[in-house]
Amino acid sequence: MSVSTNDLKNGMTLDMDGTLFQVIEFQHVKPGKGGAFVRTKLRNVKTGAVIERTFNAGIKVTQAIVERKAMQFLYGDGQDFVFMDLATYDQIHVPPTVMGDAANYLTEGGEAQVALHDGVPITLELPASMVLTITQCDPGVKGDTRTGAFKPATLETGAVVNVPLFVEEGEKVKVDTRTGDYIERVKA
Repeated sequence: MSVSTNDLKNGMTLDMDGTLFQVIEFQHVKPGKGGAFVRTKLRNVKTGAVIERTFNAGIKVTQAIVERKAMQFLYGDGQDFVFMDLATYDQIHVPPTVMGDAANYLTEGGEAQVALHDGVPITLELPASMVLTITQCDPGVKGDTRTGAFKPATLETGAVVNVPLFVEEGEKVKVDTRTGDYIERVKA
């Protein structure tokens, strides 16, 4: 499916020379002299590398058909992660290269949006925050109440996040999946 460079949107996936690129940023430029053009920043879906590319305004580029599905993480199978389509109950294997940092925040039964191109997973998007249990952290020192004091805590997924001193082992915390930062303690 072809789309004009005038119609590019953030998040759109393009197929250029057999490689998939996702539009991160675009800007239409109309100089005083000469023809208009579109300046873009594109992320290679497989490698994650970001490139800048300039197109003449109005030319056609190939848009990749990407299907986004709500899926549930079932279990880790060797290196791969197995997800189940919530609509059809089909299972797919997602390689660690596609998972990226999402593996640090996803527990069995957790849900994510998986983007597929020709039935092959290309990206995975988590909710903005996840609730996880702390499996290991040092106890807070009584009387150490200065503001902004943090300690490292290991989550059930193995990821380490800095939490305030009052947070204890076994408690649940909400973590921002985009930055890996502690948001708040969650009451059980």
